[in-house]
Amino acid sequence: MALDLEEQEQLDEAKAWWKLHGNKVIWGVTLFLLAAAGWRAWETWTRNQAAEASMLFDQAVQATSLNDLKTAKDAAGRIMENHARSAYAAPAAWLAGHINYETGDLKSARAQYEYALDHARDDGARQLARLRLAALLFEQKDLAGAQKLLDEAFDPAFQGLAGQLKGDILVAQGKTAEARAAYKLALEKLGDKSPLKPLVEIRLDGLGG
Repeated sequence: MALDLEEQEQLDEAKAWWKLHGNKVIWGVTLFLLAAAGWRAWETWTRNQAAEASMLFDQAVQATSLNDLKTAKDAAGRIMENHARSAYAAPAAWLAGHINYETGDLKSARAQYEYALDHARDDGARQLARLRLAALLFEQKDLAGAQKLLDEAFDPAFQGLAGQLKGDILVAQGKTAEARAAYKLALEKLGDKSPLKPLVEIRLDGLGG
């Protein structure tokens, strides 16, 4: 069936446009398909990584409950090394840090608490990591380092713990009045059922005034 003049002009225009832009269209579609395939592959890899990290963390927790500390630390170490961007990295570091602290390896515990602080994925986890690291630094007599970690703001949920620890540091520095204020803040922020509250009250009473 013969084309009329208008249809022939449209066809010629389409052929001319394709001649100019056809390669761009082909490359555009190809790149889109490659990107889509790459995204699906990345999603699959991410799911596999998350599943492996979850399995390792479960293994570390179970080993800890059985007092198999070597297996627990090995599993936590694999998470920290191979899954540093996962949600399990900071908890694994906390677990390894706690094990090393309890077994007297304070140097390793400090490194793992620092790792937890660097890899915490939300502000609450980061604040908890700051508290744990500050407590360890205080025990190591690094009062300035511990104080620096506590000087940053804390959410209400952590202010009681931070105030208690800050009070202990200030007492060690001989700053009685500031320590008293820190303990009072801790008592205000700690819940009535907190087991720390009686201890803070004893420390506050011990300062007199």
